[in-house]
Amino acid sequence: MNEELITQVGRHLRSWVTGRPPTGDTPGPETATVVLEDAASLEALLGSDVVGPRTLVLAPSVQDRQDSGSGATVVGYEGSLSGAEGDASIGDVLFVQSQDYGVSPYMSLLGTTLVRVAGDTDLEMFLADADAARTEGRFAPFAVSPAVQIADLSALGARVPGDGPGTRLYVDRDGGVSVSPQGLRLGTAGDSAVDLHSAWQRLDAASDPAGAVPLGAAVSEEVRGPAVRRRPWLARYLAALDLLRDLQTRGITEPRVSGFGHRLVPGLGDVDGALDASDPEAPFLCWTSEKAYVRVAGADRTFQLGRRAAEITEMLLVLGSPEAVLERVERNADSSVSGPVDRSAVEWVLAFFADKGVSLVPGAPVLGTAV
Repeated sequence: MNEELITQVGRHLRSWVTGRPPTGDTPGPETATVVLEDAASLEALLGSDVVGPRTLVLAPSVQDRQDSGSGATVVGYEGSLSGAEGDASIGDVLFVQSQDYGVSPYMSLLGTTLVRVAGDTDLEMFLADADAARTEGRFAPFAVSPAVQIADLSALGARVPGDGPGTRLYVDRDGGVSVSPQGLRLGTAGDSAVDLHSAWQRLDAASDPAGAVPLGAAVSEEVRGPAVRRRPWLARYLAALDLLRDLQTRGITEPRVSGFGHRLVPGLGDVDGALDASDPEAPFLCWTSEKAYVRVAGADRTFQLGRRAAEITEMLLVLGSPEAVLERVERNADSSVSGPVDRSAVEWVLAFFADKGVSLVPGAPVLGTAV
């Protein structure tokens, strides 16, 4: 397996697990990634319009090849990619471990690990960890490991616009098709792309909030639906896990994340309706005892700031506008900041980020010009 194919498989595998479209993928009518539990369904799959030139098919114990009919790339693997507790190897180069969410705190991470919510108990443990992070700033250590990919994010409250049959499919031993091993059945191998998309849309529309399909065969909607509705901030929590994994790869461990049990400016902890409370697209502020960082969600961009600039940034993220920040400062509501906060200081922070193409407060005017 050459290096280019290894990179392609890794990108598609991450997409298949999480539900996010592959990085750099160009949307098309066919599915981006299909995983088969049994190669017996491969012929029916390749004969359908579900696969095409942008499709990567992972099937057990088959030879790597480019399918001449569909144009799909077919790659073999050994082991299991669907079992809650199993291992798989792809080309003797990529090694993947799978485990239930509930056992993950007690397992060693031995490389790339797919963590699945495989039942109601797993979901309850995921929610307990999310609640602890939100209220106390305690993130489960395994969940922020760069080796971990948590599966089926859209079912757990994340905003994943591309999830569905256009991004991923799973074909079980009997030929049943879903988007994941724990997902509701959409059809049978060989069914048309239109039929699978129609089934996805029908089942997805029947859940409130949307997202039941990827976990519907393993988690009862009576548990999932109300739990996610009560936690509109779950998408931001899952985005915070991405942030912490990325920082760990840079050697930054155990930072505090603004809005998760802590604020850099203590007085902001009492603000009702903080604008960064639930929006997963809002930039993240985090800090250690030595440095502060701002991470732009979804853009893989991280900025290091001094203490006072970080405090002003947090005030902007929480209060939502330069005017609200200045009004709060005028009322002396935040005497705990490390230095004076005036209009010029707020202008400088806004201009710094504007010059980088980043809007701290979407829709808010920039008071100064980029410098």
